[in-house]
Amino acid sequence: MSQRIYCLAQFRPKPGKEEALFRVLQSLEPNTLREPGCLQYIVTRHIDSPFAQGHSYPIVFNEIWADHDAFAAHCQRSEIQAFFEAHCVAEEGLVAESNVCVYSDQPADYDAPQFG
Repeated sequence: MSQRIYCLAQFRPKPGKEEALFRVLQSLEPNTLREPGCLQYIVTRHIDSPFAQGHSYPIVFNEIWADHDAFAAHCQRSEIQAFFEAHCVAEEGLVAESNVCVYSDQPADYDAPQFG
């Protein structure tokens, strides 16, 4: 078990904007990968496979953070807030719909050791 936070940040681009959105999201990777506590931060695009035929958003960030504090700090960075403001909130943005969820690898009833 760990304190890690796993985040899936999913994006549905506006029609005809998938490539532009993918490139904007890729531009967020270098600075984010420098953040303390960032273990993985990679934007991916949905591909067809006969072995995985579920429904998905076309573009998904797969993120792993050392802990909730590292994830929270990332979310408060001005570059990340500016992206959401410009592309998810603003009418002229590239995103039609977004869905950001975080997960833990700990069971709800995990009896974590207490230190201190």
